[in-house]
Amino acid sequence: MAFPFFGDDKSTVARLLATLPQQGRLEWIGLRPARRAALEAVAEAEVITDRHLAGDHASPKAGGKRQITLIQHEHLAAVAGFLGLPGPLAPGRLRRNLVISGLNLLALKGRQLQLGNEVILDITGECHPCSRMEEELGRAATTRCAATAASRRTLRRGPLAGR
Repeated sequence: MAFPFFGDDKSTVARLLATLPQQGRLEWIGLRPARRAALEAVAEAEVITDRHLAGDHASPKAGGKRQITLIQHEHLAAVAGFLGLPGPLAPGRLRRNLVISGLNLLALKGRQLQLGNEVILDITGECHPCSRMEEELGRAATTRCAATAASRRTLRRGPLAGR
């Protein structure tokens, strides 16, 4: 699924981003069915406005900044390399809901991202590693993963479908 982003920032980078084609792709969707459970890959999910993905155990507060978490697909191989692991990491090991390719997610802080025809996410900033990620990959992973993911607040609900 290809999607654009938009915003009203007047900086040079924002102007360049607004004029250059910025298409990304939703590569993977993961849901946590229960507390401390492993993420399960799903083909599609429903985004609930100002909350999270339907079926995900997370129950963020309305207005919260970490309702849905994303990571760049390109970072899966980079993090594996940092940790001395072969090939890219499985997305669920990094405990993020969505994996996006083709966009620099961290450069989009303070902007909005449209996924598909309906969903709009407000990019709120970095999503720092959680204790569960540290349990899964070790302390070195949490240090190296600190700037690989971004948090999102959902502005408009709708369906998502992965690759």
